[in-house]
Amino acid sequence: MPAILNPGQGRQKFQFRTPPAAPALAAFVQHYWIVRWDLRDQEPYQQRVLPYPAVNVTFKPGRCRVAGVPLGRFHETLEGAGRVFGVRFRPGGFRPFLGAPVSSITDRFVPVESVFGDGLSARILAADDDTAATVMDEFLTARAPGGPTPAAELAAAAVTRIADDAGVTRVDDLAREFAIGVRQLQRLFADYIGVSPKWVIRRHRLHEAAARISAGTPVDLGELATELGYSDQSHLTRDFTGMVGEPPALYRKAQDTT
Repeated sequence: MPAILNPGQGRQKFQFRTPPAAPALAAFVQHYWIVRWDLRDQEPYQQRVLPYPAVNVTFKPGRCRVAGVPLGRFHETLEGAGRVFGVRFRPGGFRPFLGAPVSSITDRFVPVESVFGDGLSARILAADDDTAATVMDEFLTARAPGGPTPAAELAAAAVTRIADDAGVTRVDDLAREFAIGVRQLQRLFADYIGVSPKWVIRRHRLHEAAARISAGTPVDLGELATELGYSDQSHLTRDFTGMVGEPPALYRKAQDTT
């Protein structure tokens, strides 16, 4: 599932868990995810999310789709009672199932049937949570290649490096670390990740900023901006506000009310 903003509020409105996929899918699938809610006799709840650079496949009655990497934040409105079953693919892991550059579906939703054919959606929607995971395991395992290609492994390793080290802030430094050219790295990301390495760096730094700001301890935004590669605090504030929907101070205050 994409990263949940203001998670404390969300925990009061829905249940979220991440069942593992079959070991045979470890190179391709990060995990499954299930959201359940019961808001009958309550107002609809709008949950904001800031997506990671990953393709998700989601199954919800009346809306089964493949979600390419969204370029901005988005929200999901929950009302009544229901469930969403999702598959979060690893960076680079969806390429063999799509059979085309992942950038071809960036910032787009496409029907599950257009990628996986008819029948899968109905089976997932009719199943309980455990059975849905089993159905998905069997379906994807039957279609997965024997393993990731070297290019897919390289793309995934580069994304992992970005995610694991907040000090990675420049594309040229990342390319140098993996001993490839900047343009080659950009092409690799377009093919396997769906977005540019610069976009991935920026998005993971925003996730890092959101995590630090909501952690409960005071944060010096000027120091955080420098650490995350921003030119100054105002640049971080503009970027954070544009993606999260509110400035850091208001986002921090919202955590105190949950």
